[in-house]
Formats: sequence, structure tokens, C-alpha cells
Amino acid sequence: MATLGSDAFELYDLRVEVICPPGRKICCGAKEGDHFELRGEMLYLPPGQGFSIYSLSAVLPLLAAKQRPTHPNDWMTTDCEIACPDPNCPSRLRITRMGKRIFSHGDVTAVPLGVLSDDE
Repeated sequence: MATLGSDAFELYDLRVEVICPPGRKICCGAKEGDHFELRGEMLYLPPGQGFSIYSLSAVLPLLAAKQRPTHPNDWMTTDCEIACPDPNCPSRLRITRMGKRIFSHGDVTAVPLGVLSDDE
């Protein structure tokens, strides 16, 4: 793990949890409270718990953006619940930002700083 230095950047750890209105049936094979955590690029499930690939596909495109600091007015900062991809399922997937981790650019890529970037 890096300390805050010249090539350092921060990412949030995330928790994605299944929530459902009380008394409603979940159709996607999940149970209220099922969850996973994302720490850096690694996804962690509790022992013995699964997670629907269809539910995962609904949140996966958002996770990299949710890990990064965003402007307070950005919807990525304020919106945290994603609908289950099953149109008949009332459950939602709640993405919660947890603590931040510091990463070193040099530890996560072979491309050195100062080489062409998206800004050029």
C-alpha cells in the first residue's frame, strides 16, 4: 500500500447490499442483506454466500466511478440505489462508500507517469 506521495491516488472501498421493501418477495435469488465488498479491484463475498450474476451486471458498470472521489453535486455522489435487473423484482442494490485506500500508480500499472494520457 502506498503512502500519499507524488504518484498516489485514493479509491473508496465499496459495499453493495441487497435491500427490499418489507413484505415483498425478492425474485432474483438473493436475500435481504446479501452483499459483497469491493476493495481496490478485488471483490469479496462472505463465506458461503453467492451473488446473482444478473444483479452483479446491473452494478458492475458503476463501481469504478463510485470508487473515485466525485463532485458533491454529481449524481454519482448522491445516488446509491440501483434497481434489480429483473423487472418483476422490487429489490435494489445499495452501493455504500466506505473507507478510502491509497494506491501507487507504479504498483497498479506498467505505464509510467508522464506518458500520453487521456487529457492529451
